[in-house]
Amino acid sequence: MGSPKAPVSQATQHPHNVQPWGNYLFAQGKDTRNAGLGRLRALDDEFLMQVLALLPAETLGRLACVNRAFYCFSNHEDLWRALTLEAPELEGKWRFKNTWQQTYLKASLPIHNFHRKHPLRVQGFYSDLLYQPWHCTTVPLHSSWLKRDTIDRRTGLSVEDFKQQYELPNKPVILQNTIDDWPALLNWNSKYLKKVFKGNTILAGDYPMGFDNFLAYSQRSRDEMPLYLFDKHFASKAPQLAADYKVPKYFDEDLFSVLGEAGRPDFRWLIMGPPRSGSTFHKDPNATSAWNAVVTGSKKWIMYPPSALPPGVHASDDGADVACPVSLIEWFLNFYKESQKGPVQPLEGICRAGEVLFVPRGWWHMALNLEESIAVTQNYVSSANLQHVVDFLKGGRAELVSGCPFEQRGRLHDAFLSALQQQRPQVLKELKRQQQRKQAAKAPSQLSALFSETKSVEQPQEFSFRFS
Repeated sequence: MGSPKAPVSQATQHPHNVQPWGNYLFAQGKDTRNAGLGRLRALDDEFLMQVLALLPAETLGRLACVNRAFYCFSNHEDLWRALTLEAPELEGKWRFKNTWQQTYLKASLPIHNFHRKHPLRVQGFYSDLLYQPWHCTTVPLHSSWLKRDTIDRRTGLSVEDFKQQYELPNKPVILQNTIDDWPALLNWNSKYLKKVFKGNTILAGDYPMGFDNFLAYSQRSRDEMPLYLFDKHFASKAPQLAADYKVPKYFDEDLFSVLGEAGRPDFRWLIMGPPRSGSTFHKDPNATSAWNAVVTGSKKWIMYPPSALPPGVHASDDGADVACPVSLIEWFLNFYKESQKGPVQPLEGICRAGEVLFVPRGWWHMALNLEESIAVTQNYVSSANLQHVVDFLKGGRAELVSGCPFEQRGRLHDAFLSALQQQRPQVLKELKRQQQRKQAAKAPSQLSALFSETKSVEQPQEFSFRFS
C-alpha cells in the first residue's frame, strides 16, 4: 500500500473547488455539473455563461441557491465584475472589496451589513471555463518566461546613431540613462498620484473611477486580466504630471504636433497597473512609432516584426479586428513555448524603472507588468516614419484611423499635409525628394525586368524554326 498523498493546500485550490475538465477522466465520483444542470447540461459552459450574463443580480443570487452546479456558475467573478462596471447607477459609487460580488452587493445595498462567509466547496465539479481564470491568476510566473533578453540595450547613444541604427531600420531598442533627470522618477508613486488626481476620475479599462478606488482594486483584486489605468487626459486632470517629465531627446521631432493638441490623434497616456496587468498583442495606431518610459516597477515585453503574426493571435487582413487570448498569462501558458520554435523568433526583454523602450512602427507587442508599475508613453511621427503615416491616412479607411472623432478621420490626411505645408514645408520637400529617389532607383530594375521578360519570350522562338 503506497504512502498517502499530501493534502493540497486550499490556498492553491479554486475557492469553490472547481477543477479542470481533464481531471474528470481520472475521477471516480459523480459529475456535479451535469447532475445539477438537468436538461441544460447539453449547453456548453461558454453558452451557458452568455445566458447567465443576461440575468440581473437578484436572479443570479436566487439561481445560486438551486443546487451546487448553479452555485458555481452564478458565483463566477466575471459575471459580478460586469454587473458592477456596466451598471450606470453604480458608476463612481462602488469601492472594491475582496471580490466583485461583495463589491456589487455593498454598492447596491450600502445599508446592509455583509458578513464575509467561506465559499462553499463543491465536490465533483469540472469546468475549464470556470477554472482557467483562477488558474491564470494564481499560477507562478515561470522563470523561462522572463530570462530571454534579446532587445538591444544602449547607453549614451547619440540622436543620429539612434536614427541610423534603430529608427530608420525600424528596430526596437531599450534606452538607458535617458530620463535620469525626470522629477517623475522621484515623485511618482501611489501616494503622489492620489494627491494630484484628487477630485478627478481616471480611466481604468475604459471605466471611470476615482484614483483611490483604483488603488483599492489593484491591491485586492484577483482578476485574470486586471483593470489597467490607461488615461489619455492625465495631463489636463493633473498638470503637475506633465511637468514631471519631458520627451526624451530621441523623440523630439513629432510632426503630428503641427495639428495642435485639439486636432491631432490621441498621443500620450499615463499607464499604471498591478502585477499581471498589461496590454495584449497589438500594433500602435495610425502607423506611428512610440516610446514607453517605465517610471516605477518593471515590464516584460515581447515583440514581433510587422510581417510576423504572433502565435495565438488572429488578425483580419486589414488589421481592423484582432483576436487574442483573454489574458496575458493565458498566452504565456499556451503559446510561449510555441513562440520559441516558430520561424520568426520574437524580441524579448524586461524594461525597468528609468529605462525607455522604442516601439517601432507596425511591430506587434505585448507588455506584462511584473510588479505594480507606472509608466508614460507617447506615439509620434518623425521624418523617419512620415511616409508610412501619410500612406496609412491616405488609404481612405476611416474605420482604421483611431484617436480622433470619426467625422475627422477621413479628413486627417489632408489636414495633416496642409498643416505640414504651412509649418514645416521643408519636411514635405524632403519627403518628395525621397519619393523621387526611390522611383529613380526602381526605374533601372523595372527596365531590366522588361528586357529580361522580352528576352525570355523571344528565346524559345529562336529555337522553333519552321521548315515547311
